[in-house]
Amino acid sequence: MPTDPLRAHPGTRTRPAAAPVLLRLLQVAILLYLFLFAIGLLGGAFKLFGKGFSEALITGTSNPVVGLMIGLLATSLIQSSSSTTSIVVGLVAAGALTVRGAVPIMMGANMGTTVTNTMVAMASLGRRGEFVRAYAGATMHDAFNLLAILIIFPIEQATHVLERSAIWLSTMLVGAQGVEFHSPVKAVVKPAVSLVTTGLRDGVNLPDWAAGAVMLAASLALIFVSLTNLTRILKKLVLHRAEGPLTGLLSRGGLTGMGVGAALTVAVQSSSITTSLLIPLIGAGLVPLAGAFAVTLGANVGTTVTALLASLAGNPAAVTVALVHLLFNLGGIALIYPVPTVRNLPIRFARRLAHLTVRRKIWAIIYLVGIFFVLPLLFVALDRALG
Repeated sequence: MPTDPLRAHPGTRTRPAAAPVLLRLLQVAILLYLFLFAIGLLGGAFKLFGKGFSEALITGTSNPVVGLMIGLLATSLIQSSSSTTSIVVGLVAAGALTVRGAVPIMMGANMGTTVTNTMVAMASLGRRGEFVRAYAGATMHDAFNLLAILIIFPIEQATHVLERSAIWLSTMLVGAQGVEFHSPVKAVVKPAVSLVTTGLRDGVNLPDWAAGAVMLAASLALIFVSLTNLTRILKKLVLHRAEGPLTGLLSRGGLTGMGVGAALTVAVQSSSITTSLLIPLIGAGLVPLAGAFAVTLGANVGTTVTALLASLAGNPAAVTVALVHLLFNLGGIALIYPVPTVRNLPIRFARRLAHLTVRRKIWAIIYLVGIFFVLPLLFVALDRALG
């Protein structure tokens, strides 16, 4: 009987297969860096457009509905709930804003931070099946935050439970040892983003709006190119290993998924990065929406825990605002996630929106611009006009 060539020469089959896998892993690493750089560039562009405007927005309103819209608009403009939180902390500490006035702003900031992954999902607009999955994965985050606001906002206005709980907890926590985290992602991406920003502003002498426009165009192009290729390579690498350690962990849902989302967000110091990294995995069909939903909720909590731990050694205002953000996210999860019928509402809404958008692509632009910019801007303009 002839010997089995696979048994006689096992290396003859493993060596040729290893090279393509290593090459694809290298491609994934390069594309992942480009993607993260593009996200950093996008945030830098919006900061050039809107940081000063956002600071001006947050001051001077006592209407809680307008405060909610200001938090949404300010965070959409500067692409960072952490930056909005920092501005709010400074204003509360200076006495320019009360904790009661800060609560709706923090709720709006929670919604505004989701604009990044909605933009990321639009990179796959030309690929129908991938887009439906990716867009649903992005907008279910919006839908959850909106549902949480619809439930908690009126309760807060009637009882001020978040405000009172945050103030009470802050009296016990102020003066504790603060913890400072350093994001490995920001450590490798931020220098490149700073180099581009400095080069455009100081080297080419572009005004902030022009430098922001160039960075915005470059970031969107990079997101499109990196995600298109990243999704394609991930399919080849993982499609036949869909129950591998990473995708298996991300697909579990429940407390496991939330724990993974929170841990990743603490590690990378940004819920936008965590949720945006999910988009290509959802688009490729490697992570189901239900599993990604739990990871997203964990990311919401992770970004607030990080801010809270960092603020413990600071002033009471910093701790109180961080606690408001944390309690809002925990409250949303407690009220929405345990009941399957309610838990599925954001996913069902996101799926329907994705199917509607893939048939009429203009809805993607209408939704993005309308919800995150036009609607809150109208509220703010009306408040300023009547005030």
